[in-house]
Amino acid sequence: MLLVERVVAWDAQHAVVAATPKPDAWYSDEGAMPSWIGIELMAQAIAAHVGLVARSHARPPKAGVLLGTRQYRASQTSFAAGAELMISARLTYRDESGLAAYDSAIALNGTEVATASVNVYEPPDFAAFLRQQAAP
Repeated sequence: MLLVERVVAWDAQHAVVAATPKPDAWYSDEGAMPSWIGIELMAQAIAAHVGLVARSHARPPKAGVLLGTRQYRASQTSFAAGAELMISARLTYRDESGLAAYDSAIALNGTEVATASVNVYEPPDFAAFLRQQAAP
């Protein structure tokens, strides 16, 4: 599921992407995007950042997983259809094992409407990671 539409800006430490809620999308609640979907928007901003950084070093993007979030806070219950959301993700921690944390935010008309700290993991071997998770 691709919810973000374009990359607005990026560098080695952060990315900003744009998304516009659609009134007839699968998530639509009376024509709006429920604000809890903001976590997925943040995860997609992080994925864009990781992919862009990898490509800038002539490496293909690797698969990763969202581990969780701390203190997701939204100042509204939904994002109106047609409103352009700016989603930012700033790298705050990364270790050699592939664990990383990002401070993320969603802005509407220049005002933050949601924030969270998002933890992700980019395992060295994604297929092996999935097999390990599926093992009894």
